[in-house]
Amino acid sequence: MNEATPPPGTAYRYAIYFAPSPGTLGWLAGSHWLGRCAALLQPLQQLDIEGVHPDDLHRLTAAPRRYGWHATLKAPFALAPGVEWLQLHHAVQTVASRLRPFDIPPLQVERRGDYLALVPLAGPTTAAAQAALHDVAQACVTALQPLAAPLTDAELARRRAAGLSPEQDALLQRWGYPFVMDEFRFHMTLAGPMHQLDAGAQALVHAAAQDYFSDLPTLRFNSLALFAEPTPGADFVLLDHIEVG
Repeated sequence: MNEATPPPGTAYRYAIYFAPSPGTLGWLAGSHWLGRCAALLQPLQQLDIEGVHPDDLHRLTAAPRRYGWHATLKAPFALAPGVEWLQLHHAVQTVASRLRPFDIPPLQVERRGDYLALVPLAGPTTAAAQAALHDVAQACVTALQPLAAPLTDAELARRRAAGLSPEQDALLQRWGYPFVMDEFRFHMTLAGPMHQLDAGAQALVHAAAQDYFSDLPTLRFNSLALFAEPTPGADFVLLDHIEVG
């Protein structure tokens, strides 16, 4: 557990992510791209992209930087009344004990709506790993939702303002997040909203991300990362990596 973080029992929200282990190339590459290490709670030097002002890249990565380098498995949630931090930690350990490690498919940079993200390559050779990622996310959502507080009316309205399908709205009400189960797509967000920059700068950032992550080593799913948002709107911090199996 990160000794620099506040006591976990005081956190406003928690989240379960996939995140490479701190200190590994997979963690350092993504954290430097975003400009922050969520384990050491320190800013990091970002990539120098020719033709893109450093302030523009910093602004473009502000949203994903707040959440830390990750892929969402169980989206941020508040604990239900009466639920203690140790109950959550034990529940995550229980989920992790039922999982097995595997290699995540090679990742590629892709534009998703108004965001850039790393997503797994699709194809017959990666189908098993894709299914495994889906199963991991589903296990986290179904096992941990009973510990989560119901969404407030304001939270529901904020999610719905983005425009949800009837299926996504039903998932939101049942599981507290619209992009779960059949709507789940494994991704590690890199930048966005992209419309903050003009088309030329967007293209430069996209090309730089493709080049930067082209030699990213194979990432191995071997732990569940427990993150926390200490206070509303604060940067998320890595609390613990819980090994699977």
